[in-house]
Formats: sequence, C-alpha cells, structure tokens
Amino acid sequence: MDGDMRKRRDDMDGDKRKRRDMDRDKRKRRDMDGNKRKHWDEWLSSPYLWILPSLLLMFIVIFIPIVELFMTSFSTISLAGVRKGFNGLDNYVAIFQDDTFYLVLKNTLVWTIFVVGISTALSMGIAVLLNRKFPGRKIVRAALIVPWAVSLIITAAIWKWILDYNYGTFNYLFTKLNIINENIYWLANPSLSFPAMIGVGIFVTIPFTSFVLLSGLQSISNDLYEAASVDGADGWGKFWRITLPLLKQPLTVSLVLNTIYVFNSFPIIWTMTQGDPVNKTDTVITYLYKLAFQSSKMGEAAAVSVISFLILLMFTLFYVYMTFRKESS
Repeated sequence: MDGDMRKRRDDMDGDKRKRRDMDRDKRKRRDMDGNKRKHWDEWLSSPYLWILPSLLLMFIVIFIPIVELFMTSFSTISLAGVRKGFNGLDNYVAIFQDDTFYLVLKNTLVWTIFVVGISTALSMGIAVLLNRKFPGRKIVRAALIVPWAVSLIITAAIWKWILDYNYGTFNYLFTKLNIINENIYWLANPSLSFPAMIGVGIFVTIPFTSFVLLSGLQSISNDLYEAASVDGADGWGKFWRITLPLLKQPLTVSLVLNTIYVFNSFPIIWTMTQGDPVNKTDTVITYLYKLAFQSSKMGEAAAVSVISFLILLMFTLFYVYMTFRKESS
C-alpha cells in the first residue's frame, strides 16, 4: 500500500509539474505575442513607414534619372539612343570647346538674373499693396493669379502674336501713336527679342512670388508696426527694420525656387524664338534640346544638363548656407 500511495503522490506531483510547465509555456507565449504586437504597433506608428512610399517614388523619379543622366554624359550614344560604351570626358571636352556654349551660358545667366531680380522687386511692392485693405482687393488678388495659372506655352504664344511684325498689337499701337514710322521686327533682332522674352518671364513669375511674399507679410503681427510707430519710425523704417528681416524665409524660398524654374524655363524661349537667330537667344535648356533632338548628340546634351544641374546645386547650397549663417549670427 505504501508503494501505491507513493506512486499516486509521484503521479500527482508529475501532473502538477506538467501543469506548471504548461502555465509557464502559456505565459511565455502570451509575453511573446504581446511583444510581437507591441513591436508591430510601434512599427506601424513609425513615421518612416508612412514616408516610405514617397521615398520610393523620389528614388524612382529623381535618383534613378540623375544616375542615368550622369552615365549618359560619360558615354557614346548612337543615333537610335543606345549607349555604345564609355568615352570618358569626351562629351565635356566637346562642350567646352564649343563657343556657342559660352554664349548660351551667358544668355542663361542674364535671363535668370533679370527675370528673378526684377520680378522679386516688383512682387515685393505688389505684396505690400495687396496686404493693405482697399476696395476690390479680392478681385485684384484673383486677377493676379491668372498669368501664373495659364499655361506658359499659351502665354508665350499670345505675346508672340502681340510682337508679330505684320499684325502685332505693339506695331499697330506704336504706329497709331506716331512713336514709330514703320513696323519693327521685335523677334528677329536679338537686342529686342531677348529683352522682350525677359519681360514675358517677369510677367509670369510675378504672381507666384507675390503670393509667397504676401503669405509672409500676413504672418507679421501688427503689434510690431504699432510699436515702431510709437517709437517714431516712418514707413521706410518699418519696411527695412521689420518687414524685410521677417520676410527672410519667404524670400529664400521664392528666390531659390524661381532661380531653378527660370534657369530651366523652356516654353517661353522656344515658343517665341526657338533660340534664333543663330543661338543668340538660346539658353542652356533650349541649347541642350537642340543638341539632343536636332543634332542627335545625346551625350553632349547630357553633359550640358549635368553642368546646369551642378550650377543650380552649388547656387542653392551657397544661398541657403549664407542665409542661415546670417540668421544664426
């Protein structure tokens, strides 16, 4: 009997140990499942997960084309557009030995500086005016956005008709007002056509810049101007010491974006003159277009594109660095 009782006790102890082991395993599984759910929840709530699609899109749309562009600029490209092999710096040497490239680069710098500079100065005055209350302000704001909302090709085509030699509005009005005696070839003479295109570029750039600066003006508290008035500051003093310093960030955004947009602007120049006569009104973007699709020099066109990319990159980095350096100091 003692042996049977001992056996039963051993069996009961074994059952208890099994139950304890089973309970311990269940707790471990629950803990593991809880940790998995916790890690899964943390991963789902991570901001990197939600920006991953945008990063993938940027990689496909931006990074891969840039790599392909650099590879093309160092390659020989056939007439069919097939990369035939690596040719080192031959494409860049050909570009730098072409006098047309320096003319085009000078045109691009003049085009960008004048369009961005003049449009920024005019937009500042327009933004200050639109920030004030006057009858019809909403209508003026709505009308201002029209040149920017309309396609650049349509705008350039309209101005091309206005400047036409035979039936353009400019020649008609100037003849009627006895300002000129005969019609002028506005778009055939580079000394006239290039300033005319700069004027069109300013016309279509002003709306965007004005609204960027207007948004910055509306974020400035009126208390600052009232305090300045109490201290005896006049209008120019308020502008130079309050308005302009507080518009540094909007100005940085508009200048950098406008420089990139204007530098790479294609529709206005191509629609109005196509860079003629003899590349006198070409910019970098129309010049590389001619190299690629009229002269079938894809490698040299890619080299020009790389050069313009590096110029814009250096300008952007330098300007942003200088702006934030002044702000931090």
